Amino acid sequence: MTMTSDGSGTNLLKSWVVGANEADASFPLNNLPCGVFSPGAAGPKSDERGRRCGVAIGEQVLDIAAVERDGLLEGLPSPLFDQPAWNRLMSLEPSVWASFRERLMALLAEGSTECERVEPHLHALSDVRLHLPFVICEFTDFYAGRHHATNVGTMFRGAENALPPNWLHIPIGYNGRASSVVVSGTDVRRPWGQLKSPDHELPAFMPSRRFDLELEMGAVVGTASDGPVSVDAAEAMIFGYILLNDWSARDIQAWEYQPLGPFQAKASATTIGPWIVTALALEPFRVRLPPREVPLLAYLQGDRHGPYDIELEVSLAPEGVAATTIARTNHRELYYSAAQQLAHHASSGCPMRTGDLLGSGTISGPRKSERGSLLELSWGGKEPLTLDGGESRTFLEDGDTLTLHARARGNGYTIGFGECRGTLLPALDMPYDTLEN
Repeated sequence: MTMTSDGSGTNLLKSWVVGANEADASFPLNNLPCGVFSPGAAGPKSDERGRRCGVAIGEQVLDIAAVERDGLLEGLPSPLFDQPAWNRLMSLEPSVWASFRERLMALLAEGSTECERVEPHLHALSDVRLHLPFVICEFTDFYAGRHHATNVGTMFRGAENALPPNWLHIPIGYNGRASSVVVSGTDVRRPWGQLKSPDHELPAFMPSRRFDLELEMGAVVGTASDGPVSVDAAEAMIFGYILLNDWSARDIQAWEYQPLGPFQAKASATTIGPWIVTALALEPFRVRLPPREVPLLAYLQGDRHGPYDIELEVSLAPEGVAATTIARTNHRELYYSAAQQLAHHASSGCPMRTGDLLGSGTISGPRKSERGSLLELSWGGKEPLTLDGGESRTFLEDGDTLTLHARARGNGYTIGFGECRGTLLPALDMPYDTLEN
């Protein structure tokens, strides 16, 4: 794959904010990711009061709602941030996104004349609670990673028929549940479902025994559409990207997916990171899509709108045990870009709305250490994974904590996404009889 850029042509932009100028800092001035926070890290999760939009810079978060009230966002529509979500800004034209970013850079840049007015609106990241950064309208999950699709297909259909016949022609996806998307740090419950073993004539209703993670990136739709859009137009609609773990009950899915695909197996939870890294911040890291094995139809062509050179990793920590990094891969491994996924999604005339979330599908690389799910790492449970502490895993066990990280490395700076973390809790007791007749 040939890169169009690797970030090396863009240098660190210096800021007066402490901690923003380190080469390995996740939130330099080059980044400015968008989130929602409330002061007081120990406050109750259910308390809606005090939530406001913020931008991470160094080891702090800038209260954008307060900055707007103080008249520091001159030249921009107002009010944009009187609600604790980024949807209002996201719904506007990309030129407004660019103007907003330029204004923030001017306020936070080394030598800014506005330091004294801005500084009171900074909060230490260690002293705040992070929330969902935008109101999620709809959630669609794709299957855009070729290595993942090949691995899964090989397990179930053999190497000769690994990819479905349509896979090289179309970005495959399914409509998921926006209602079960949660922010990093939210616990996840092991789901119940119908399971069917080849050794039993009838299915059973019981907690999933093959619960898994999926290492993904989510594209966040900004401007809306009402009808088909080109790949170029789709690219312009994407406000930014976010870490995403689409938890998956493999055994429930195996029984339910034919003929209509994933349903309850994917409905329990999808965890996203708390920070939207804007497409503008990621542009220096754009790479080309891999070569097409078969030509795409005209409406999907747009190779210049490729994925990004973003390092991805996932760690697993059993309860009370240190974490083990179980996989490292890269966003550049995607076969279809988010713009192609979005263009295909809209091709039927399906309206796309501000706050739509598009999951990439599991991102895996060609090597075993680059596989973004336990299904692949354990090869369907046949090759148990040994963690650093000696524990063995084929699929997730209660108490396991999964943490996803992502970073793009520029010339003397890093674009970070924060962490996307969730702990698996035991299945709930059901409020009705689950015993088989």
